[in-house]
Amino acid sequence: MKSQPITLIIPGLFVLLAVAALVFWLKGGHVVPLPLRVPGQDHLAGIGLAPAVNLAGTFTKSDGVPAKLPGLWPGFRGPRLDDISEETTALARAWKSGEPPVLWSVKMGEGYAGAAVRAGRVYVLDYDQARRDDMLRCLSLADGKEIWRRAYPVMVKRNHGMSRTVPAVSEKYVVTVGPKCHVLCVDAITGDFRWGIDLVRQYGTKVPPWYAGQCPLIDGDRVILAPGGTALMIAVDCATGKVLWKTPNPNHWPMSHASIMPMTFNGTRMYVYPAVGGVVGVSAADGHILWQTDQWQIKIATIPTPIPLPDGRIFLTGGYNAGSMMLQLKAQGGEISAAPLFRLPASQFGSGQQTPILYKDHIYGVIPNGELACIDLNGKTLWTSDTTRRFGLGPYMIADGMIYVMNDTGRLTLAEATPNGYHQLAEARVLTGQDSWGPFALAGGRLIARDLTRMVCLDVRKK
Repeated sequence: MKSQPITLIIPGLFVLLAVAALVFWLKGGHVVPLPLRVPGQDHLAGIGLAPAVNLAGTFTKSDGVPAKLPGLWPGFRGPRLDDISEETTALARAWKSGEPPVLWSVKMGEGYAGAAVRAGRVYVLDYDQARRDDMLRCLSLADGKEIWRRAYPVMVKRNHGMSRTVPAVSEKYVVTVGPKCHVLCVDAITGDFRWGIDLVRQYGTKVPPWYAGQCPLIDGDRVILAPGGTALMIAVDCATGKVLWKTPNPNHWPMSHASIMPMTFNGTRMYVYPAVGGVVGVSAADGHILWQTDQWQIKIATIPTPIPLPDGRIFLTGGYNAGSMMLQLKAQGGEISAAPLFRLPASQFGSGQQTPILYKDHIYGVIPNGELACIDLNGKTLWTSDTTRRFGLGPYMIADGMIYVMNDTGRLTLAEATPNGYHQLAEARVLTGQDSWGPFALAGGRLIARDLTRMVCLDVRKK
């Protein structure tokens, strides 16, 4: 038999080995099954969608008990959305050493999310960094003990805090907006899951640079949200989660960090919202756009909420050198228009994070240099606190004719809310952390405040 050249034998051996390997792979136990691609479940890098979230999540019952205490602060900026308490509880006008007393203190995940209070319960959105969960926590107003929590998994990286929105609570429902724009609705008493919306997946919402800052608005039997994306604004039935109307977004304005403010002008109820790109007024009846303007824009971040005045004026303010502007609405021929009435430079009046307060025909707020200021409705500065009384990005509110204002490091100051000058009444260090920026809540003479990692309840009642 004639021998074969080695150049022919070697390729033949490679072919035989390849065939044997294929047979072994097909018949052996080393096959790795490929998962089915379910729409919406995988990460689409080009679109930026994270895995879908089961918003029902998990529920945990604890041993806290709802307090039998008075007081109502049902969401961002209180019962009338103006950061003014209308309670009749008498409040202290001076504090001695060790006052105001701390009634309870609770450790929180990093963030600036403020509290809502109803029926002796405190509701707060939190983030568990170890478990990587958004959490809606229900605490007792009496002692801060947790009554229940509902959590769902979502990856949130540290970015100057995580949670920063205030829940909205009615007699029956609690609604939250999480850092990554997940909307959750649960039963206010039991914590039972009702419905959820992923605004990114369902409306193409672009998560704002420092996560969602928009607080949900419960208005009657519906919750109002501003997704941006494919719907500038939506109204959702609280009981069912059904979308009742959607506002088109012809200018493709994204979601900002600001919240929605209702107002009535010329007999028409509307929702005013400063999106990224401009300000819009939307009909409360059916969601159609009543007016819009691009005269107010902040390039980096729009955060403060609009302040409506009774005569169709809307005060807008912001940080990043935006200053302030007064819009004037006008009705003519069945149409509504909006035009600037005046502007104020940032050096005179601007607010980077908190929303100023309209109180007895004057506007109070902390301006960029850190001083508390009061202006009239024509933009004239009436007074500022002196250079030794500076605050920062902390919250402020008005109650019993007094303004409570927090600085960045947890020093709480009490001053008279008057246009006649800055008159300080008291001050005390009530928090010892950093970034004491979470919005206040006041219920039954109990003031709830927080810094980056801790929430406290203070007794500010008159003894």
